[in-house]
Amino acid sequence: MPDTMLLLQMLIMLMIIGAFAGVLAGLLGVGGGIVLVPAFFYAFQTLGYDGPQLMQMCLATSLATIIVTSVRSVLSHNKKGAVDWTILRGWAPGIVIGAVLGMLLVAQLRSGTLQLIFGVLALIVGLYMGFGRSHWRLGQAMPKGPRRWVLSPLVGFMSVLMGIGGGSFGVPLMSLYNTPIHRAVATAAGFGVLIAVPSVIGFLLVDMTMPVPPLTIGAVNLVAFGIIIAMTLITAPWGVKLAHAMDPQPLKRVFAVFLVLVALNMLRRAMGY
Repeated sequence: MPDTMLLLQMLIMLMIIGAFAGVLAGLLGVGGGIVLVPAFFYAFQTLGYDGPQLMQMCLATSLATIIVTSVRSVLSHNKKGAVDWTILRGWAPGIVIGAVLGMLLVAQLRSGTLQLIFGVLALIVGLYMGFGRSHWRLGQAMPKGPRRWVLSPLVGFMSVLMGIGGGSFGVPLMSLYNTPIHRAVATAAGFGVLIAVPSVIGFLLVDMTMPVPPLTIGAVNLVAFGIIIAMTLITAPWGVKLAHAMDPQPLKRVFAVFLVLVALNMLRRAMGY
C-alpha cells in the first residue's frame, strides 16, 4: 500500500491533470479523455500501479468522468437549442452497440496492445486537428441507412478504445457532413453519454488481477474519478471564457502538436523502447 507521501503526490498530480483537461475542454472543444488517458497512465505508473491491465483502468476511469461532463455539457447546450436531437436519436443505437463491443475488446487486451491502439488513433486525431480544414466535406447531410449503421458503431467502438467521449471523432465526422460546428460540438456531447454509460457499466464488472489503487471498483478508480470531476467543473468555464476572449485556432494547432508527441511516445512505449 502506498505511503502518505505517495498518496499526496497522487492527489496533486490528479488535480493538475483535471485542471488542465477542464481548461482544454472549454477552450478547444476537445474531450478531456484524450488528455486524461495518457496522464492517468503516467500518474498510476509513477505510483507503482503498473501491470498488464493498467491501460484498462486508465480508459475506464476516463470514460467514467465523461458521463458527468457530457451530461452537463448536453444540458447546457440544449438550453441554447444547439443539440440536434434528430442526429442523436438516429445514431444512438449504433454508437451504443459500438461502445459495448469496444468495452468487451478492451477487457480482453493488455496494456501494451491498448497503448499501441491509443497511439495510432491519437496520432490520427492530432494530424486531423493540425491539418484538417473546415471546408472539407464528404456530403451535405449526415448519412442514413447502411452508411450510418457502419459509421455509428465505429464512432462508439473507437472512442472506447481511446477512453474518450464523442468529440474527437463525432465533431470532425459531423463537420465533414456539413453540420455547423456549434451544433456538431453540442450533439457530440450527447455521443459522449451514449459511449460512456454502457462501457463504464461493463468496466465496473471487469476482474482486475493486478494491484490497483485504493477505492477501485472493477477497472474504475473512484479517487481519480472524483478529483477529475471536481477540477474539470471548476476549470472548464475558465477555458470557455478564454475561448471567447481569443482566437483558439492557433492554440488548437499547438495542441495538435502536443497530441502527436503524446501519441508517438505511447507508440514508443508500446513497442518497448
